[in-house]
Amino acid sequence: MTPETVVSIGNQALELTVMLMAVLLLPALAVALLVSLFQAATQINEMTLSFIPKLLVTVGVLVLGGSWILGSLVDYTIRLFQAIPGLIG
Repeated sequence: MTPETVVSIGNQALELTVMLMAVLLLPALAVALLVSLFQAATQINEMTLSFIPKLLVTVGVLVLGGSWILGSLVDYTIRLFQAIPGLIG
């Protein structure tokens, strides 16, 4: 196994990680921005007001996109396992 192969596998893993985390983090970021604008407009500084909507959106995204996330991880793992004989030999 060459160093280029190791870097390529690591690069693919990092790209998949960033893509899957963006699916979860971007909606939570958008909700946090909306809640912070609401808090600034009404001057309500309640901690749970910012936490609960982000939690609900994250759970909703996991429910809606969880199968896609799991499928992507399984697909990457299967491709990695199938590539092992070519990487060793």
